[in-house]
Amino acid sequence: MKKIFYLLVLLTLPSFAQEIALVKYSGGGDWYANPTSLPNLIKYCNATINTQIKLKPAVVEPSSPDLFSYPFIHMTGHGNVVFSDSDIDNLKKYLLAGGFLHIDDNYGMDQYIRKEIKKIFPNNPLTEIPSSHLIFQKPNSFPNGLPKIHEHDGKRPQAFGIFVDSKLVLLYTYECDLGDGWEDAEVNNDPKEIRDKALKMGANIISYIFNN
Repeated sequence: MKKIFYLLVLLTLPSFAQEIALVKYSGGGDWYANPTSLPNLIKYCNATINTQIKLKPAVVEPSSPDLFSYPFIHMTGHGNVVFSDSDIDNLKKYLLAGGFLHIDDNYGMDQYIRKEIKKIFPNNPLTEIPSSHLIFQKPNSFPNGLPKIHEHDGKRPQAFGIFVDSKLVLLYTYECDLGDGWEDAEVNNDPKEIRDKALKMGANIISYIFNN
C-alpha cells in the first residue's frame, strides 16, 4: 500500500520531481539497446513540452520496489524477455497504481514480449490503439496513428495497448522503432524529418502520462 501511495503522490508532484527509467529485464535480450534514445527524448521534451525530467534516466529491474519511483518506464531490445513471478506481480501492481510502461520493439522482441505481457494481464488483451486516441493528438498531431520510423518487413507500424478501466497503462509499439529515431543522428543516419517525427511521437507519450 505504501508503494502504491508513493506512486500516486509522485504523479501529482510538480515538474522538478520528474524522473523516468529504463527497464533491465532478464532472458538474454539486449535491454540496454539504444543508449542515447531516452536521454535525447528527455532533452527534447524538456525543451518543447515544458517537462523538467532528470537528464539521465534511471535503470530499474521489474521486481524492484524502486519501480514505484517512476511514473514512466521504458523497455526495448531485439531478443528474449523473461519475467519472473515477482516481476509479474510487481509490474501489475505498478501499472494498477498509476504507472505506465512503454515497450518499443527494436525488431526481434515481438514473439517473446507478447507472452510476457499476457502473464501480467491474462484477462486484458493487447488492443490496437486507434488513431483517434488522445496519445496521437496532443501536443503533436498524428492523424494516421503511429508513425513509421524504420523499415524491417514492410509491415505497417502498430500501437497496441493494455487498458484498465478504459485507461491506457501499457503501450507496445511494433514495426516502428521509435527508439531508433530518438538515438543520436549518427547512429542510424536518419534524416532530420524522421528523427523529428519520432521525437514528437515520444513527446506525445510523455505528455499523455503526465497529463492524464
